[in-house]
Amino acid sequence: MIARYGVQLEKGPFERRTADFLWMMIFGALTLLVLSAIPIFWSPFLGISLVFMLVYVWSREFPNANVNIYGLVALKAFYLPWAMLALDVIFGSPIMPDLLGIIAGHLYYFLTVLHPLAGGKNILQTPRWVHKVVARWRIGAPPPSSQTQHAPGTGGTTFRGRSYRLSG
Repeated sequence: MIARYGVQLEKGPFERRTADFLWMMIFGALTLLVLSAIPIFWSPFLGISLVFMLVYVWSREFPNANVNIYGLVALKAFYLPWAMLALDVIFGSPIMPDLLGIIAGHLYYFLTVLHPLAGGKNILQTPRWVHKVVARWRIGAPPPSSQTQHAPGTGGTTFRGRSYRLSG
């Protein structure tokens, strides 16, 4: 699941934004540690929760993608975390790790996408030290150079908003 959904995030919304992807994973891990310190949310293993966080963010970035669960049920990606949660309940797995991942994923998505789209400030910007770590270790694609030539009349600005294709 990490390979499938993580790679799609890296090649989609996080393309050429390796530091932001790393920050998402760091923020998710720290959020899960804090949440699991609360007695009602305690969970000994947080690997499943981190996977659920990643799946939740992916499902919000690609809400209209079609997903098959065990080749039996086809649904939109928007519902994937909840369908996986339901399957875990049916199979008798503990529900808390799944819920922790969904909470952490929603917190990240709200702070980085939904709140800024509603006119608020991006509270969860990637810290400079994460950018330095990525640059130092040469992880991922290098950021776009500020020395590149821009088309005349564009002023060198790039639209960085999210967009979704409307189907007719």
